[in-house]
Amino acid sequence: MRNFVRALRHAWPYRLRLFVSVICAICAAILWSLNFTAIYPVLTILGSEKNLQDWVKDSIDNTRAEIERLQPLLDAAIQAQEVFEKRTRNDEHIPRSWRDRREKELASDLARVESKLNAARTELYRYQLAKVYVIRFLPTDRFRTLAYLIGLVVLAVAVKGIFEFGQDSLVGSVVNLSLYDLRNRFFRNVIHLDVNNFSDDQGTSEVMARFTNDMELLGQGTKTLFGKVIAEPLKALCCVVWAAWISWQLTLMFLVLVPVAVFVLGKVGRMMKRATRHLLERMSSIYKILQETFQGIRIVKAFTMEAYERRRFHAATKEYAKKSQLVVNIDALASPVTELMGVAAVALALLAGAYLVMEHETKLPGGIRMSERPLDTPALLQLYALLAAIADPVRKLSSVYTRLQSGAAAADRIFAFVDRQPRVRANSQGVYLPWHRDTIEFRALCFSYEPDRPLLTNINLTCKFGETIALVGKNGCGKTTLLGLIPRFYDPDHGSILVDGIDIRTVHLRSLRQQVGMVTQDVLLFDDTICNNVSYGKRSATREEVAAACKQAFIHDRIMILPQGYDTRVGEAALKLSGGERQKIALARAILRNPRILILDEFTSQIDAESEAEIHKALREFMRNRTTFVITHRLNTLEIADRIVVLDDGRIEAVGTHQELMLICTVYQRLHDAHFLRQCA
Repeated sequence: MRNFVRALRHAWPYRLRLFVSVICAICAAILWSLNFTAIYPVLTILGSEKNLQDWVKDSIDNTRAEIERLQPLLDAAIQAQEVFEKRTRNDEHIPRSWRDRREKELASDLARVESKLNAARTELYRYQLAKVYVIRFLPTDRFRTLAYLIGLVVLAVAVKGIFEFGQDSLVGSVVNLSLYDLRNRFFRNVIHLDVNNFSDDQGTSEVMARFTNDMELLGQGTKTLFGKVIAEPLKALCCVVWAAWISWQLTLMFLVLVPVAVFVLGKVGRMMKRATRHLLERMSSIYKILQETFQGIRIVKAFTMEAYERRRFHAATKEYAKKSQLVVNIDALASPVTELMGVAAVALALLAGAYLVMEHETKLPGGIRMSERPLDTPALLQLYALLAAIADPVRKLSSVYTRLQSGAAAADRIFAFVDRQPRVRANSQGVYLPWHRDTIEFRALCFSYEPDRPLLTNINLTCKFGETIALVGKNGCGKTTLLGLIPRFYDPDHGSILVDGIDIRTVHLRSLRQQVGMVTQDVLLFDDTICNNVSYGKRSATREEVAAACKQAFIHDRIMILPQGYDTRVGEAALKLSGGERQKIALARAILRNPRILILDEFTSQIDAESEAEIHKALREFMRNRTTFVITHRLNTLEIADRIVVLDDGRIEAVGTHQELMLICTVYQRLHDAHFLRQCA
């Protein structure tokens, strides 16, 4: 529950609303319990020929007569105790055991009479209060009095509804606002995590599940805590107070099963937490399948794998349905178990009270005193109604603990990401990296995604400012990973990268990334206008600057023939554009950013040969006064490179120009021959 408590702290800024909601809950609980107090006068009116005024007057007279009868008995008991003490004080011949037994008997008689007298005086006080503050305002006609009482009950229910609405509305606003803050905190932390957090086993589908389903369960648990956990116990407490006013002994007999109920609910709650955690994991699996299927819908259809995906989704949803049914069963179990214990407790108290009424007794057969004076039938029925009213909030609370445990399980999963810290820190206290103008050096660099499986080993390379470096090699040799270390998507395990002689791990992270522009093979465009996509890295850019960047990327003319030009939305995953158009827009985005370090990763993989030649011509001009890294499998792209770096199995095999590498590097020769054969084919 520790993480659930942490989630509740987000409600602290809205504590005033919570305080007002508690006031509303208290008022609603008082009115709830007061409605049941109308049972006694209603039964009195229906069961007697007298109106309430006459009934109260007779009750006061009878109670006073009872007090007058008990007072002499009290005086006699006190006198008997005093006489016994005088006679036995100095008499050593009286056995001590007999003296102690007699003292207990006299003390018991005195306590019994005092208790009856105090009960009679308390009852007289109640009748006098009723006569002064209630009865005198009621009409003398019995039917009109009954109608008046029923009208008051209806009015109390209406006012109670207003307070309940106020509580629910305030609690709902607190829950929504606290989840709003928590979602923003969650997103703020997740977006700063390392890139590999979105590509491991717990990828984007897992994060999305925690943003949606887990947040919903946490919200339900929080609303239950601030709602039912406050309102229902207050209702039960008010009814307990009124029931104890009638007979605290019978009320205590009813409450004897509370510890048993708490124990049972604790067991059920722990089962619910485990089941909910498994349920949320299954939901994450469903999100993963949906994401993979819809993102790869072209592949699914092209390879006629619809049936396979249906079976995979069916298996995941079937497993989710099983886990969901287990949660439903556990939640459904709590209510009947609690209701059974509540009914058993009410039945026990009712039987005990019925015995006292029918036999005109104050004690149960075992000698246990249950009241000072015999109960009458209206009082017993009112007590039964109050105990039943206690059972109703308790029954509603039966699902509270299970929902809190579900919320706790969701909170554990949410805060597992909130507490996750990136390995690559922003280094806000670091110096700002000056505008790059000298060298970029890879010094004895080693990197691995998993322990004991190195991907890059002992990389040593120095690039001069304004130089264009091309990286070639087989798939999986580490080209993209090596360039991903420049903007610090990852940090090397050993060695370092120096920009103008400064280790990039010591500088302010934003000052480094603000000098980097990237165009990747897998282009991502947002579901926004073309203008906003191009200006994504420079939000202050004017429309003229955007158009100039698009002209350099040879995409301006294509944009202008679209229905809304630069205001055309590209749609989800930019499916309205061809692959080549998407790459050109991504290139325009990098050009507009005007970076000092440009990274091009297969940036022309989806562009035709004519467009590629035009872009190469534009890039020769744009790449001046900036250091450029190019990853390519197209050897004709190497014409824009000053030097070529050949990577093989995570190591630098050779560095040089095309002519030099053709003479000294067998790996490069094989790549060249394979490319030449592919072109001939």
